Amino acid sequence: MPRALITGVTGQDGAYLARFLLSKGYEVHAIKRPSSTFSTARIDDIYNDPSVHTVKFFAHYCDIADGLRLAHIIREVQPDEVYNLGAQSHVAVSFEDPVNTVVGNVAGTINLLEAIRSVDKSIRFYQASSSEMYGNAPAPQSEATPFHPCSPYACSKVFSFHQVVNYREAFGMHATNGILFNHESPMRGERFVTRKISRAVGRIKFGIQDKLVLGNLDAKRDWGYAADYVEAMWMMLQQEKADDYVIATGETHSVREFCEIAFAHAGLDWKDFVVSATQYERPLDVVCLRGDSSKARTELGWKPKVDFEGLVKMMVDSDTVLAEQESKIGRLISLY
Repeated sequence: MPRALITGVTGQDGAYLARFLLSKGYEVHAIKRPSSTFSTARIDDIYNDPSVHTVKFFAHYCDIADGLRLAHIIREVQPDEVYNLGAQSHVAVSFEDPVNTVVGNVAGTINLLEAIRSVDKSIRFYQASSSEMYGNAPAPQSEATPFHPCSPYACSKVFSFHQVVNYREAFGMHATNGILFNHESPMRGERFVTRKISRAVGRIKFGIQDKLVLGNLDAKRDWGYAADYVEAMWMMLQQEKADDYVIATGETHSVREFCEIAFAHAGLDWKDFVVSATQYERPLDVVCLRGDSSKARTELGWKPKVDFEGLVKMMVDSDTVLAEQESKIGRLISLY
């Protein structure tokens, strides 16, 4: 039975990856932050299933800033693969709290690389890199496109990217960067614009919310489905030689387009409800991200299964059901 260790398992990507690996017959170990409470909303079906939890799925307390503890866990678990998905990943929050964003994201990556190097260099390592590293570099962005980070979050990811390459080249480690473009799902956090939109559509439809206030409606992104993207993570670590890959749909859509499709799917006109306000815009915005995933499609055999319109409708359908529940019980529900 192959064995994997995941950081950030309670996040969107971690939850999808844990399910994917379990379906592949893996024994899955997860890092969880030391706390009196442990938010398991995204993995409740795993965490509360006695046939899975402590049988095929195990959680370990650790702050990824603690390199010694990480090394201890890796030595104890002896994973075949390590997926580093744990990070402060909200771009707007990184402007508000740059020090914690950068220090936390960078320390986690280096500590994991060092722990693997000291315990067993044959362990395969996946680093969750980000399309935000490209910033306003001309689209389409590929593995050969120079980085131009436009936020503290993006800067932390660029540093971590180069550390992964450095450990790969200096120590011969199987360390890979997955440069994933925006990927969403019904499990996306509510502070992210896509989920903010789908939540608002459901609540407006049931009379719980009147307006939706957003920032730059013209910002363009390459949006895909998170479940498709975690499969690409796994594919990368199955390669004989470690390398870096862009994962993207190759299509660009604006926030405005996302609103149009989302509201129309619920029988509403987005213009009646959406307001753009400058206070919701970033200090430095990224205008357009569109990925060129030709390398991943050729070398990994990966391609997205869910298109943009299908993704938007999926999120709206999920949040419409949630809004209906809210209207019945008379209070808001916040799962993620």
